[in-house]
Amino acid sequence: MITAIVHIDADPSRIPEIAAQVAEIAGVREVFSVTGGTDLIAMVKVREHEQLADVIADRVSKVDGIIRTQTFIAFRAYSSSDLDAAFDLGLGD
Repeated sequence: MITAIVHIDADPSRIPEIAAQVAEIAGVREVFSVTGGTDLIAMVKVREHEQLADVIADRVSKVDGIIRTQTFIAFRAYSSSDLDAAFDLGLGD
């Protein structure tokens, strides 16, 4: 799976409605309202790279009230169990 993290700048008066619309788009797994320099973050997962354009450029960015998107494509995912394994030196307790 290909994971993209999409930062979304949106009309402040419509953030909850915009988040709900984005969350309904196929390929969008989660939408978070966040603090900081962006209004929403959407987690997008697709099987093929070409699908990113369909989901992000053709659907997400066209939701009424979205001002701008910025997309980050993940190279590798690290979970806490992955990090525990990476730092395990194989020493007994």
